[in-house]
Amino acid sequence: MGQQSSLLGRTAISRATSVSLLDFNHKFQQQQQQYAATKYFSSAAAAIQEEPASKPSPPPAAAAATKEEIPFVPSPERKYKYFQNVELTPAGVAIIRFDNPDKKVNTLSFALMREAQSMWEADIHSNSDIKSIVFTSAKESGFIAGADIFDISSVQDKSTLIPVIEEALNFFLHMQSKKVPMVAAIHGPALGGGLEWALWCDYRICTDSKATKLGLPEVKLGLLPGFGGTQNLPALVGIQGAMDMMLTGKNILPAKAKKMGLVDLVVAPQSLEKVAIETAEGLANGTVKKSKPKKKSLINRLIEDTPPGQSLMWSKVKETVDKNTDGNYPAPYEIIDCVKYGLAHPGMEKFKHEREGFAKLAATNESAALIGLFDGTTQMKKLSSDAEPIKVKKVAVMGAGLMGAGIAQVTAEKGYDVLLKDRDDTAVGRGVSYMTENWEKKCKRKRMTNYEFNTNSSRVTPLSDNTESWKRHFAGADLVIEAVFEDLALKRKIIQQVEEVTLDHCVFATNTSAIPIADIAAPGEEVKRSENIVGMHYFSPVAVASLKHSQCSSLQPQMPLLEIIPHAGTSDEALATAFAVGNKQGKTCVVVKDVPGFYVNRCLGPILSEVTALVKEGVPLDRLDKAMKNFGMPVGPITLIDNVGVDVASKVSNYLASADLGVRMGGGDLSLLTNMVEKGWLGKKSNQGFFTYSGKKGKPTVGPEVTTYLREFTGGNTSDLSETDIQNRIVARLVNEAAMCLQDEIIENPVCGDIGLVFGIGFAPFRGGAFRYLDSVGTSSFVDMMNGYAETKGEQFEPVQLLKDYAASGKKFHDKASEYVCVMRAVFHLTCDVIEIKIFARHDS
Repeated sequence: MGQQSSLLGRTAISRATSVSLLDFNHKFQQQQQQYAATKYFSSAAAAIQEEPASKPSPPPAAAAATKEEIPFVPSPERKYKYFQNVELTPAGVAIIRFDNPDKKVNTLSFALMREAQSMWEADIHSNSDIKSIVFTSAKESGFIAGADIFDISSVQDKSTLIPVIEEALNFFLHMQSKKVPMVAAIHGPALGGGLEWALWCDYRICTDSKATKLGLPEVKLGLLPGFGGTQNLPALVGIQGAMDMMLTGKNILPAKAKKMGLVDLVVAPQSLEKVAIETAEGLANGTVKKSKPKKKSLINRLIEDTPPGQSLMWSKVKETVDKNTDGNYPAPYEIIDCVKYGLAHPGMEKFKHEREGFAKLAATNESAALIGLFDGTTQMKKLSSDAEPIKVKKVAVMGAGLMGAGIAQVTAEKGYDVLLKDRDDTAVGRGVSYMTENWEKKCKRKRMTNYEFNTNSSRVTPLSDNTESWKRHFAGADLVIEAVFEDLALKRKIIQQVEEVTLDHCVFATNTSAIPIADIAAPGEEVKRSENIVGMHYFSPVAVASLKHSQCSSLQPQMPLLEIIPHAGTSDEALATAFAVGNKQGKTCVVVKDVPGFYVNRCLGPILSEVTALVKEGVPLDRLDKAMKNFGMPVGPITLIDNVGVDVASKVSNYLASADLGVRMGGGDLSLLTNMVEKGWLGKKSNQGFFTYSGKKGKPTVGPEVTTYLREFTGGNTSDLSETDIQNRIVARLVNEAAMCLQDEIIENPVCGDIGLVFGIGFAPFRGGAFRYLDSVGTSSFVDMMNGYAETKGEQFEPVQLLKDYAASGKKFHDKASEYVCVMRAVFHLTCDVIEIKIFARHDS
C-alpha cells in the first residue's frame, strides 16, 4: 500500500510538472527564435524577390565615439553625481532618486555603486530621523536599465570582478542592516542590475505604463544576474517563474509582474511617487504589511518543494535548455547551477557561488561574442552622415504581397500612416487580411491590446489602381517603399508613376535583392529624381507573422536585419531618411554598397557552391546538416535549401556565379540544383526537395528517386569526410567572402559584417559573427587552413588579401587598437529583444 501510494504521488507530481512546465517550455522556445534558421537564406529568398545593398554603415570612430563626460563638481544643490540630493519627508521617508547626468537612462556602473556607498554612509545609515526609504528615478526614461557593460568588458582579468561584486552585495546587505522598510518605485525599465536592486527592497511598486518592463536579461549577453538575482528572484516568485525569466531574459510587463508576485502594486505613472511615499510610511508604522512571496498552489508546492518534484523539474528544464541551445551557450547552465546551489546552501555561500559563476561566464568567448553583438546593434543605430532625414509622417507601400504587407504592418505598428497599394482590390485585400490575421493572433496571445489593434488598422489605407483617389493619397507621402516583382522595367515604371504624383522631397525606396540600385535609379524618361532613390532590403518575414500550420499556434518572429543601399547618386538626406525609418521600424540597419548580392546574399554564393561540391563528393545529406548544426547554425544547409526553396537557392547561386565575382563563387556544380528545379523538386513547398515531406509528423526522409538522382550526380562516389572538414570548408568559403566584402568596402567595418551575418543568415551568435570568429580561432591559423584547402580543392579557397595581411601582422579585427573598432560605452539596456540564445528553424515558402 505504501509503495502504491508513493507511486501515485510520483505520478501526480510528474503530471503536475508536465502541466506547469509546458507553458515555460513553450515560452522558452519562443524566446530562442529571433534569428530563425532561415537566416542562412532568408536573404537568399529575398535575393529573388526583395532588395539590394549599397553603402557602408557608420564609420567606427564616429559611431562609437562617446560624449566627453563633464567632470562633476559637488555643490549644496547637487552633492552627488548619480543621485539627486536625498529628500526627507516630515514622516521620515527618505527619497533617493537615481539620476545619471551623462546618460539618457540610469545604469549601474562601478562609479555609481561607489557613490551609493558614500551617499548611504553620509546621509542615510546613521540618520535616526529616517523611518523608511523610497528608491526611484528622477528620469522619465526609467528606473535603472541595467549594468554598464563597458565596466565589465573593460576588465581584462575577469576574476577581479569577484571582489567588486562582493563589495556591491555587501552594500545591499548593509542597506538592509539599517532595518527600515525600503520601497522600489519603478517607472520604465528595471532590467538586470536595476531589477536586482529592487529585489533587495521590501516592497516594489511599478507603473502601468507601456514603458515599464522588468527583467533579468543577462543570459542574452552570456552572463547571469550577479547581484543576488539568482537567489532573490526564485525566493520571491517561485523557481519556475524565476527560471522562465532568467533563462529567456524576457521582459515582464506590469500586469504579469503583479500576478506573479514580482511587484506588490501597479499604479498610474502620475501616482507613483505619492503612493510609494504613503506605502513607505505605512510599512514603517505597521499599517501596510511587508511584501511576502506569493503563496504557491498545491501543484507548484509538489513541483518545487518536494525532492521528486524538483528532480522532475530540473530534468525538464535541462532538457529544454539542451534542445534550444545545443549546449553552445554556458550561461543557462550556470544559472541553473546557481539556483540549485542556493536551494542546497541557504547561507551566504550561495551569493559567493553566484559571483564566481558570473566571473567565469564573463571570461568566456561566448559572452564576449554576445556582448560584441549587442555593442554592434547599438552602433548600428547611428549613421555616419550628419545629414538630417526628412520628416516622415506618411509611408506608401507599393505591392501588397507577403513582403509588402509585412512592411506595411511593421510601419503602421510604429505610428506611421500607411498607404498600401496593389494592382487590384483582390490583391490589396490579401495584404490587408495578412496584417489583420497577424494582429489578431498578437491580440490573442496578449502581445497587443484591442485598442492597439484598432489604432494600427486605422492607420492603413488600402488602395488599388481602381481607386480613383489613389493619386491624391500619394501626394501626401513622404516615403514610398516599392516591394514588387524583380523586374527592372516594372520598377522604373512605378518610379515614374510615383514621381508624377508625389512632392519633390518624397524618397523612393526599392526592395530588391538582385537588381542593382544604380540601374533602377538611372536618370531617364522614367526617372527624374534619381537622388531620392535608395535600396531598402528587408528580410522575410518583415513583421511578426502568424504560423498557420504551427502546432503551437504561435507567431513567427520577424527578421531584424535591414540592408540599406544607396547608389552613387543617392542624396545624404534620402539615405538618412531610409535609415531613420528603418530604425523606427525596429530594424537593425546596415548600410552596404550597391554591388551584386550586396552583403548578406553575396556571402551565400560560396556556401551554396561548396555544398554542391560536398554533395558531388558523396558526403551524405544528413551528415552535412548535422555538421553545420553542430557548428552552431540554426539548421543544416540541405534543410535550409528545402525550406527556402530549391528554385530560390538555384536562382541565387546562378545569379552570383554569373556576376563576374571571380573564382570565389565557383568550385561546385550548380546543376545539382538546376536539375532538381526542372524535376519540380522545389523543396518543402512542393513536398519534395532533397528530402521527402509526407505532411505527417516525423523526420523527412530521402526518397528512392532522390537517392537514384544523387547516385547519378555523384557518379557513385561516397565520402566519409570528417565533421570538422565539412564545417571548415563551408565556413571558410563564407568567412573569406565576408572578408572580401570588408576589403572592397562593401561593408564599412567588422562590426557591420558580424551583425549582417548573425542577423541575416544565422551565423552562430555565440561565435559573434565571421570577424569575431576569426579573432577567436586566429586569422593566421585560418589562412593556413584555407591555403591547405586551396592546394587540394582549388583556387576557390585562396584567402583574400585582407586575411593574408591580418595573418602576417597578427592584428585582430575587433582589437581595441584596430583601425576598425573603438571602445564604446555600451549600456545594458535590453528593453527589446535584441540578442537571443538559440536559433530555430522556420519554413520559408
